Amino acid sequence: MRKILIGVIVTLVILFTFKYCGDKREDRLVLKENSALIQEQINNVGKLVVTEGHFSEVFSYKNSKAIFGDLIEVEKKALVVVNADVTIAYDLSKIEYNIDESTKTLQIISIPKEEIKISPDFEYYDIQADYLNPFEAKDYNEIKEKVKKSLMKKIETSEIKSNAKNRLISELSKFYILTNSLGWTLKYHEEPISNIEEFMGLKL
Repeated sequence: MRKILIGVIVTLVILFTFKYCGDKREDRLVLKENSALIQEQINNVGKLVVTEGHFSEVFSYKNSKAIFGDLIEVEKKALVVVNADVTIAYDLSKIEYNIDESTKTLQIISIPKEEIKISPDFEYYDIQADYLNPFEAKDYNEIKEKVKKSLMKKIETSEIKSNAKNRLISELSKFYILTNSLGWTLKYHEEPISNIEEFMGLKL
């Protein structure tokens, strides 16, 4: 009887050990599968997100120069019509992140800054210049530089900039949806994201 009891106990211990090891292996397998799924999602999102817009502006350019001391002032001026195509892009393949399997955490460390590209088309009207103060290459370069700075200021406060940010957050929200569904934690820098509304309100 005693031998039978010992045999039953040994059998139960062996079965429990196999089950425990099997469960642990399954946990590791699921964890590996989850981290691979998160990595795949990052790769899928890691693309160029582009927002496009168009700006039309009219600029007046004036330049005057004193000659013969201050006896005579000669002026040159022009009307400049600018049509510019603008793109704002985020290269999400440059996202820096860390996947920690031990704590089931995906941490977004940094997000690439937007890349703004301006492609302007210039048309010059009503060009007036004096023989002593003619239009030169440097004038056209100065006009282009001033136009570019003016357009950049307008872009910073325009809908295209806010639309680009909204598209970026929409893409990144996929990280929260996936990690939340798998029981993982998403962090931006060191702060955990507890809900989708909090994520949508991130200051990037």
